[in-house]
Amino acid sequence: MLDRFFGLTENGTDVRRELLAGLTTFLTMAYIVVVNPSILSDTGMNWDAVFVATCLAAVLGCLIMGLYANYPFGLAPGMGLNAYFTYGVVLGMGVAWQTALGAVFISGILFLIISVLPIREWLINAIPMSLKMAISAGIGFFLAIIALKNAGIVVNSDATLVTLGDLTATSTLLALLGFVIMVGLSYREIPGAVIIGILAVSIIGVPFGVAEFDGVVSMPPDPSPTFMQMDIGGALEMGLISVVLVFLFVDLFDSTGTLVGLSHRAGFLDKDGKIGRLRSALLADSGATIGGAVLGTSTTTTYIESAAGVNVGGRTGLTAVVIAGLFLLSLFFLPLVSAIPGYATAPALLFVACMMVRGLSELDWEDVTDTAPAVVTAIAMPLTYSIADGMGLGFLTYVFGKTLAGKGKEVHIAVWVIAGLFAARFLLI
Repeated sequence: MLDRFFGLTENGTDVRRELLAGLTTFLTMAYIVVVNPSILSDTGMNWDAVFVATCLAAVLGCLIMGLYANYPFGLAPGMGLNAYFTYGVVLGMGVAWQTALGAVFISGILFLIISVLPIREWLINAIPMSLKMAISAGIGFFLAIIALKNAGIVVNSDATLVTLGDLTATSTLLALLGFVIMVGLSYREIPGAVIIGILAVSIIGVPFGVAEFDGVVSMPPDPSPTFMQMDIGGALEMGLISVVLVFLFVDLFDSTGTLVGLSHRAGFLDKDGKIGRLRSALLADSGATIGGAVLGTSTTTTYIESAAGVNVGGRTGLTAVVIAGLFLLSLFFLPLVSAIPGYATAPALLFVACMMVRGLSELDWEDVTDTAPAVVTAIAMPLTYSIADGMGLGFLTYVFGKTLAGKGKEVHIAVWVIAGLFAARFLLI
């Protein structure tokens, strides 16, 4: 039955290989059940409820990806967008977290519409690759500064804005240890490098009095503090249109790029470099975002960590279904998860940041009209503490830089429209 439904033989795989691939991918992305509640709880959201929402959003996304799109890819609330949700929208703009959830919900609806209509191809093809790479890298830099702050490595300074923290503090030393563990294990291609690093330094911190554990297993907590709490009406106000667009564009570009990269690694691309069931995969992504907002978490997206499962042979949706089952099982380990201290999740943020900034290496550094806007985008995000402002400055630099350089014909109309929206935001809102 499984062979017929998922096409195991047709894809050169079997049940055992799919189970192993699902477990491998889950281990590489399981850190999100710790990190996502830690980030979103800074908005005032209930930690326990966000933990439940994170697990269930992952379950929903993986089931749709596995049963509908039949791809071996895992989904969960995305890193970067959860930071934008918390530090850019709620804390940075003073928006209520319920309203921010409404913006996520609306972006999911728009993503669903775009995935069904030809608009998706129009938008994706219009945005220059340099800005796509810069957005990913900028989010990475944004995560990095948050991670360094949470680890105590970077602290506030009235004279220089930021300065070096106390590197002799126990929590800071453990955060550094966690990061090098993740780097070393990842290089050795050991599955679960990030979650191993988190758990290792958390356990080490117990005898030093900077971490404590109160159990391992329990019944899942009450999800009601965040369930169905999104304020859709508030999110439709003019001042939050740009927020919705940031959620939409970042998820759209990130999801498409991730799916193309994973499909290339798995051998799913046709001779023209296209994915056969891209629309189904994007519908899974957008559906999971909508469901995640209802449950009470930020944007849900496809994880590049799925490459770990692909590398061990995962080729069908059965891998994704296994991932869903493991996230569902995670609901019963709240005492263990909630005991993870902040200094242990900080290195995970920094590690993910290092993976995201590598996109800058793909820029054409000989064309300053491409690289300058990309660099502005990437560095403005952490320095303005806003992904939206960084994107806006990058798009404006791109369109005016190209025009003044006599290369205005290279700028697609869609890029002008996006730049115009950001200009209106800066001038009028």
